[in-house]
Amino acid sequence: MKKVLKIILRVLLIIIGLFVIVAGVFAIKGAVMWNNAKKELSITQAVEKVREREDFVKFDDIPEFYVNAVISVEDRRFYKHGGIDMKAIARSALYDIKTLSFDQGGSTITQQLTKNLWFTQSKNFERKFAEVYAAFALEKELSKNEIFELYVNTIYFGSDYYGLASAAEGYYGKKPSELTEYECAMLAGLPNAPSVYSLDKSPELARQRMEQVLASMRTNGVLTEDKEKEILSI
Repeated sequence: MKKVLKIILRVLLIIIGLFVIVAGVFAIKGAVMWNNAKKELSITQAVEKVREREDFVKFDDIPEFYVNAVISVEDRRFYKHGGIDMKAIARSALYDIKTLSFDQGGSTITQQLTKNLWFTQSKNFERKFAEVYAAFALEKELSKNEIFELYVNTIYFGSDYYGLASAAEGYYGKKPSELTEYECAMLAGLPNAPSVYSLDKSPELARQRMEQVLASMRTNGVLTEDKEKEILSI
């Protein structure tokens, strides 16, 4: 029995050792990827490129309800973490292992912004490490509100609408500041899978996603059950 336990322990140590080595390799490759990305486009240049857009929406012009909706459904610890959320990563890793998929990456709003500014949406470990380095860099240079501001101005809402202003105008014919709570909740849910939840193509699925957003807001303590029912009755 002792021999069997020793063999099992050795195998586990070998597996852990291999994991550390592989992770180290991807960490180095990710660092190189991030260094190359910021050489081509510095943080200052990337930020200014977004802020120079004609339809750029400042944080103060974004409805508070929309801010709460996005944070609740995308990154509920946004104002607490320093760029990455280890709890979310661990939770997503367990899910991916159980399902043998790479469906949940545990990306924070900051990490998602790095993809919009420098990287692609492709899923691989090298890019994930680069994303982490970039997220830490953004958190050092920008405030949380600035990061959120840049994020909503660069995300895709489906139907060729990039950025909150474009989506608000395209779907509702309004400025972001004019959006109702129902419309805010609806738009907050679209970027998760814009091709699936597009209001133009799949209004029923978009409605279901909006209901998930409201449920997340209630769970996060920024929406009462009565208010949720009121919005759902529309």
